[in-house]
Amino acid sequence: MIEELENAFITFIRTQQNSLYLLAYSYTKNEQDALDVVQDSIQKGWLALEKLTNRDQMKSWFYTILVRTAIDLLRKQKRVELIGDDSLLLLSEEDSYLNLDLQQALHRLPLQLREVVVLRYFEDLKIEDVAHILTIPLSTAKSRLYRALKLLKIELETEEN
Repeated sequence: MIEELENAFITFIRTQQNSLYLLAYSYTKNEQDALDVVQDSIQKGWLALEKLTNRDQMKSWFYTILVRTAIDLLRKQKRVELIGDDSLLLLSEEDSYLNLDLQQALHRLPLQLREVVVLRYFEDLKIEDVAHILTIPLSTAKSRLYRALKLLKIELETEEN
């Protein structure tokens, strides 16, 4: 049974590697740090694999590990305050955002709002999974998503005019 779970984990990591990197990059804004976060998350996931009770929840379980690892790295580097810094608007070839205005507006959002949008729409997770990953109540996840979408709409309408 554990061997089957290990194989499922390996397959998950291989098929999701680009998404995992992009999610880590959305937090760290640095290629090397994002790669470190993914690597550390894989190691933590592998060591905690026996704690995964439902294989169908592997994606949200692993995303929780990855998000927490990214936040831990940012705390260590004391870079959380830099979220509003202009240097974070640098474009990356790896970023998959199709609309430059949307990308810039998204990066201007506070981290708490941006992470909900990224997980919900760019990672295509259910709002319940987003709340679980971020360890916040469902109502908080919904209100952050609503507030973020409202701010994005205002920002994008302002840029059009």
